Amino acid sequence: MVLDLGEQPACDSFPPYDEPGPDPVHPLQMWLCSSCGLAQLALDTTVPEEPRGTEPAALVAQAAEAVERVAGAGLLPEGVDVAEYGSPHGGSWLDLLARRGLHPVDDTEQADVVLDCFGLMHAADQAAALGERAARVADGGVLLLQYHSLDTILRLGQWNVLRHGHYAYYSTTALGAMLAAVGFSPRMVWHFDLYGGTALLAAARVTDGRPDPDGSVPQALAEDERIGVRDPAVLSGPERRAAAHAQALHRWLVSERRAGNTVLGYGAASRAVALLRRAAVDKTLLPGVVDASPAKQGRRMPGTDIPVVDPSRLAAQRPDAVLLLLADLLPEVRSAFPVVEDSGGRWVDVETLSPAAAGH
Repeated sequence: MVLDLGEQPACDSFPPYDEPGPDPVHPLQMWLCSSCGLAQLALDTTVPEEPRGTEPAALVAQAAEAVERVAGAGLLPEGVDVAEYGSPHGGSWLDLLARRGLHPVDDTEQADVVLDCFGLMHAADQAAALGERAARVADGGVLLLQYHSLDTILRLGQWNVLRHGHYAYYSTTALGAMLAAVGFSPRMVWHFDLYGGTALLAAARVTDGRPDPDGSVPQALAEDERIGVRDPAVLSGPERRAAAHAQALHRWLVSERRAGNTVLGYGAASRAVALLRRAAVDKTLLPGVVDASPAKQGRRMPGTDIPVVDPSRLAAQRPDAVLLLLADLLPEVRSAFPVVEDSGGRWVDVETLSPAAAGH
């Protein structure tokens, strides 16, 4: 066991605001497999709910960039078949790939390109899920796996990425071992800024006779080794960060209230659930979390009495500070809601509790 966040409400269950709770809670823990090096959710007794989020512009932009880079490597030839395993939270690359002449196939058919974009981590049986995806890759084809990399989680202390429904947290090292078990091996790895550090790995069958991995694969493996992605002592680091982060957030909100400042949150993200609960934040400290998803509005953050509210509250209330609960949203929210800064308010990154810099 390398990370224990205690008893937490289901991260994707946003109760109606008029249901006061208390909400059911469940253990939220990460353990590390000493055999393959995979960091995994220890136990999940929650029942997944339908996704209600709005796809962030940062995710859309990253998908477009990824398609460009993979195509540039010659792995997306026109006219081939493609199968996609997407995240239950939404988002798809199929339109982008169709514009390049790739043809989507039915759910059970083989394809020359099989893409998984943050989908694999939602499978409780990791071996079976990866085996299914590998079996659908046609001879000579490629398997593309996108994931929030474990080295990023460790480097940035992103303890709050651990959540119910997310069963696995991948390093290139762990994925290499998992792929070997289904007769595949990594060929290329690309890195993106999304979520602080996201990776896209291309793999092919060992028997396909493709060239040896390019320099990106050994470089990623060396970075894993440097950071220590298989060292339990290293993986326990985010738990220490969790306690300090929660205390800092509570102190900051209390300080803002004492100064007479109004604070709203922005982004009813699943990763904010454990943070708000651990920091003992309620609506007296944070009277609302703004979110663009109509399906979340009128609900509340799990495990708290904090309502999820419509973006119109930003103009109506003109808060002194808006606590951004997902840093990747900053460019789009700054553009969409200039009223915050025009009225003297500031965007504050919840990870650093410092004002978000222009051009971030």
